[in-house]
Amino acid sequence: MITYQIYYEGKVQGVGFRATVLGLARGFDIAGEVKNLPDGRVELLLQGESQEVEEFLKAIKESHLGSHIMSEQKNLMDADSTLRFRGFKILPSTLQPFNPSTSRSNL
Repeated sequence: MITYQIYYEGKVQGVGFRATVLGLARGFDIAGEVKNLPDGRVELLLQGESQEVEEFLKAIKESHLGSHIMSEQKNLMDADSTLRFRGFKILPSTLQPFNPSTSRSNL
């Protein structure tokens, strides 16, 4: 069993990235979660048997999402990690960081 934390950069928000990843996940024996980050990246936490995980990641790249991915940072999590996932889900987007230039008090 392996666990990856993967960050995707490029035009990965607003293109159905999370929904597509969720749909693809249903065809694999993997577990994890995917969410948008405030800096425009998408984070994918993924767990499963090595070959299944690699095939899933290949499916992401070969889907229409591949043309939106400019870079990928894949981090293998520590084998002693206590992270254990059940199923695969989309997490709500992380809250946008505070930006004083768009605050109502500045309008």
